[in-house]
Amino acid sequence: MITSVIFDLDGTLLNTLDDLWASVNYSLAQNDYPLRSKSEIRSFLGNGVRVLIEKSLPQNVEKEEVERVLATFRPHYLSHAMDQTCPYPGVLELLQSLKERGIKTAIVSNKPEGAVEELYLNLFKDVIDIAIGESPDVLRKPSPDMVLKALKMLGSDPSSSIYVGDSEVDYATAQNSGLRFVGVSWGFRDRSFLEDIGVEVIIDKAEELLWEI
Repeated sequence: MITSVIFDLDGTLLNTLDDLWASVNYSLAQNDYPLRSKSEIRSFLGNGVRVLIEKSLPQNVEKEEVERVLATFRPHYLSHAMDQTCPYPGVLELLQSLKERGIKTAIVSNKPEGAVEELYLNLFKDVIDIAIGESPDVLRKPSPDMVLKALKMLGSDPSSSIYVGDSEVDYATAQNSGLRFVGVSWGFRDRSFLEDIGVEVIIDKAEELLWEI
């Protein structure tokens, strides 16, 4: 019996692509680097903002340059994280259904903790129990640390929980955490990509998750 569902955030619950794309390009422009297309940014997402910036910059730039662009990106994104970001269709209804069934829920995200907290408080605090973002005291995904921390806070265990995400990072996180994985086809990776890496359960609409519980 499933008692808890752990969700990825970007590309799973929220379409954050446009705001991330805008903030990355703002940061690149402010530091005199070429801009990136939306499709490029989409392919760079999943491993946190540092990796996002590293991939967005030209190859072999100095570490100091990465830090400089990150320092531009972080405050800009925190100020603009909700300009165009919104839940995917059916997500809020799904979360309400899970709450009504007594299913415990959590967000685990490689997005910086401050941005996760803002999005959680503005969009999900009434329908999701807890949210965990990137911070110095917990290893980011695909390490299992965020998921195991969430399960401990929820009073749950891996055998009665599932992990829902949209990327190879999420799939690896579920495997490393001992949770069954459900992939979503509407996020930052296509269904064909998820199938190619071995994901067995993929849903195309949010409400289909209820079939897996």
